[in-house]
Amino acid sequence: MTVKSLLPLIAATFICGGSILVEARQPKPVAVVKPTVSKTVQPRWKVYTPPDGRFTILMPGNPNRNTQFQKTYMGQITLEIFFAQPPKQEVAYIVAYNDFPYSYGQITDPQAVLNNARDMALKTTKSNLISQRSIRSYNNHPGKEIEYINSGGKITINRMYVAQGRLYQVMAITTKKQQKTLAKTITGYLNSFNVVLKN
Repeated sequence: MTVKSLLPLIAATFICGGSILVEARQPKPVAVVKPTVSKTVQPRWKVYTPPDGRFTILMPGNPNRNTQFQKTYMGQITLEIFFAQPPKQEVAYIVAYNDFPYSYGQITDPQAVLNNARDMALKTTKSNLISQRSIRSYNNHPGKEIEYINSGGKITINRMYVAQGRLYQVMAITTKKQQKTLAKTITGYLNSFNVVLKN
């Protein structure tokens, strides 16, 4: 499944942000030095539309794009990945999609595709499922939301949708601590995803 090819990318892009404050000491305590406080830079969120125009989503700045090719039993599949990580935050925002060969997309039950994607996500990341629920896109395409945690304590919320022969995965990956502080932001990000239907 295509989730396997996401792993190196997710690992590479999930760099824990954090700043180290250095305290300077004067040889003589003559002047009072105010401690340096690092400010978290709030990213500027804006609507992103990929080159093919097939979805829109709010992203913190312009996401990076990566294309990967994977051989599967259905033939070669192209995986498109868009990812962003705000500075000094332990969170990564990722949208990935792959198109299925026409024949596979026409005969396969969308729920089977979603269940398979869920199982592969858990298996390849060696994660434990926290919760799952069935969802639908705003234009009524079937989907599934899963939340899972890996052995390193990273939490992923992944919303998957099957629409017009394509599997979309919209993810936020973070730590327990950051999940609490970014809960509203992550929910807003996930809710902003829209499938744009092709004519």
